[in-house]
Amino acid sequence: MTLAQRLRTVALAIILTWGWKRAAIAMAAGALSVLALSPFNAWPVLFLTFPVLVWLIDGAGGGRFGGVPAAALTGYWFGLGYFVPGLYWIGYAFFVDAQTFAWLTPFAVLGLPAYLAIYTAIGFALARLFWTKDAARILALAASLTVAEWLRGHALTGFPWNAFGYALFEPLPLAQTASLIGLWGMTFLTVAIFASPAALIDRTADRKMPWRAPAAAIVLLMIMGIFGAIRLSLHPTTMVAGAKLRLMQPNLQQDAKFNYSAKAEVMKKYLALSDRASGPQSTGVRDATILIWPESAFPFFLTREADAMAQIADLLPKGTVLITGSVRAPDLPPGRRITRAYNSIYVIDHDGGVLSVYDKLHLVPFGEFLPYQDLMEELGFEQLTRVQGGFIPGTVRHALPVPSAPSALPLICYEAIFPGDVAGLKERPGWIVNLTNDGWFGISTGPYQHMEQARMRAIEFGLPLVRSANTGVSAVVDPVGRTIASLGLGIEGVLDSGLPAAIPPTLYARVGDIPAALLVALAVILAVRKRVARRHS
Repeated sequence: MTLAQRLRTVALAIILTWGWKRAAIAMAAGALSVLALSPFNAWPVLFLTFPVLVWLIDGAGGGRFGGVPAAALTGYWFGLGYFVPGLYWIGYAFFVDAQTFAWLTPFAVLGLPAYLAIYTAIGFALARLFWTKDAARILALAASLTVAEWLRGHALTGFPWNAFGYALFEPLPLAQTASLIGLWGMTFLTVAIFASPAALIDRTADRKMPWRAPAAAIVLLMIMGIFGAIRLSLHPTTMVAGAKLRLMQPNLQQDAKFNYSAKAEVMKKYLALSDRASGPQSTGVRDATILIWPESAFPFFLTREADAMAQIADLLPKGTVLITGSVRAPDLPPGRRITRAYNSIYVIDHDGGVLSVYDKLHLVPFGEFLPYQDLMEELGFEQLTRVQGGFIPGTVRHALPVPSAPSALPLICYEAIFPGDVAGLKERPGWIVNLTNDGWFGISTGPYQHMEQARMRAIEFGLPLVRSANTGVSAVVDPVGRTIASLGLGIEGVLDSGLPAAIPPTLYARVGDIPAALLVALAVILAVRKRVARRHS
């Protein structure tokens, strides 16, 4: 038996599978597909798992209503298999305050994937509506899953974590295509490229195995790699003159970060660590013009603690500013009890004055607010941060002016996973500053995934990324995605670096998701034409 015959035998066995075996195959394909993501980046595995999806949808045609419900159910099982191992680390957050939240862990670890799998089910159902008997069905699947992933990234505040397009992030030359088509275009290419071997079982009119689809996919990968290598060579890393960064990564435990009684301990650690010498020639914080601390750095309202502000002023030499995360109290009449707060970023001058503030717009559901907040609180529920009433969302995204450097686009925590949160500013910033606290998720794959997705924003928009994380990964990334300096997960320390300079706006920065929409539209048109032509033949 030849290799082609063996492949066809395996494919037919998958196509004809039904019931629990079909669900098991779909879930296994989803689970294995997670290996394509950070920190593993084993993307060739998708050449094995994505063809299985095509064959499963082929087999759904024997069901009722054109196989659409069967395809949707298959997509649901694939999504569940993909999201449970991809997002298992969310369960760590519920053990920070185990006495209160540990019982919710199974609901989070299984409940969120169960919800997100609805979108892959939608994608499979849409694909089945446009399904053909030739290689055009691969494009139908790519278009439909791209639409479904876009919906996942926008509906109900959105959660585009681990979108399929991140599979082509490594090696770095492949990721450069994101500068043209963004995350959603990369998602389309990922599905189309890796699902292409499914066409090897098709029979053409001359009875030859159709090698054209996988060959085209390999050629496309090569073109992406060549384009990326050229782009990287054309944009060597250059630094902003006079800007010297110092990122402080305290690796502080979560119980200290939210415990007011640990105020003195927290400040002492931050101050000492920020002024730590990082080498024989280092003079501590005096080497830096910009000191950066992570998200929600303090277990108190920073600007309402005069002693803390005075300590910061004493730490900062003239000409140095601090960019730090902190909860911020709303402006209330004197004597009014504070029950809610903003998750904010401050820029603080060397004399302790606040130069500018940004309030987080894109809050985390169940972490920073509850859907139907009042009702849920009446029923006894509360979000992980335990802020009564939930955090208050900001009103506008704006760049932060920073002395001795270009203006910075602030992104707090998972705001960095939304391409749309970077786009849309009237004035282009000079860099992205991402403050986060991934300490919720321990030593797991979650912080690595978060770092990778933030790096994608740098490539998409041609802007350097400076990322300060409580427990890691903290890093300085240039505008084409090179990591200039980094501190690993679970490490305490400081990171000194220059500030990479931005490059001219990318195609994606100028036109947004239009190229991705065109790819989807062309694929759908081709699939529909093939389907119509088959009916009239």
